[in-house]
Amino acid sequence: MENWTEFEGIIRLSVFAGVLILFSALEFIIPRKNRRHTRLSRWTTNVALLAVSTVFLRIILPVATISFAMEMGDRRMGLFNLIALPVWLEVVIAIVLLDFAIWFQHMMMHYIPPLWAFHKVHHADEDLDASSGLRFHPLEMVFSFGFKLAVIALLGVPALGIFLFEVILNAASIFEHASIRIPKKVDRALRKVIVTPDMHRVHHSVHMQETNSNFGFCLSIWDRIFRTYCAEPREGHEAMELGLDRRPPGNAAGLWWALSAPFRTNQAARTQSGSSEA
Repeated sequence: MENWTEFEGIIRLSVFAGVLILFSALEFIIPRKNRRHTRLSRWTTNVALLAVSTVFLRIILPVATISFAMEMGDRRMGLFNLIALPVWLEVVIAIVLLDFAIWFQHMMMHYIPPLWAFHKVHHADEDLDASSGLRFHPLEMVFSFGFKLAVIALLGVPALGIFLFEVILNAASIFEHASIRIPKKVDRALRKVIVTPDMHRVHHSVHMQETNSNFGFCLSIWDRIFRTYCAEPREGHEAMELGLDRRPPGNAAGLWWALSAPFRTNQAARTQSGSSEA
């Protein structure tokens, strides 16, 4: 495995595509919730957003996380490069700390208005399925990538650790947005450790208190520790409404709406830190 870096791109893409195909198929077999919009229109927009974000990142931040982590290692920068731990333990700790960092970043996206302006594009999706895990504004992706590089530099995350975390994170994003029905007992057991689709669906509720909960991506422990965990939506999963409580006019399922929404002067869309409900 010494030359694993030569194949990391292929491995990541293969796992990503495989997980996306798997859960997209399961949505036909064990669907969780009725749709408001056609699958084709939403998938076209969500996949297009991923494509635009990928190109944008290549232009703005051409550095790759793996090569950046290796550079930090060569320069002996970051926490893990200052202490002596077995490689396997460094990798495990790094994955857990990176997951916490993503939880914290996600919470910031909700409570800092300029960041919410971009993150609301993700929440404007009025249906949830596997493709929702691809729906992020390109400038949110740039911020997220820069934040991740800062964490890698601070911790000195080993290259293998960031590689495994990226694979897990991509798979988790697709899994938790998938519209699949998991038996309650299984879901209850799973969410003691990981974020499940039902747990994350609460986060996409139109109600602010529910939107500002369940920020986790992989591990569910952070929401429990910091008391941002919400077990069930107030209206139940079948009746709950997904999306924004207020949003700028237009077709939120369209690509142009998704790209332009953060820059509109219309302030109808909810600002998480300043709105309230009766």
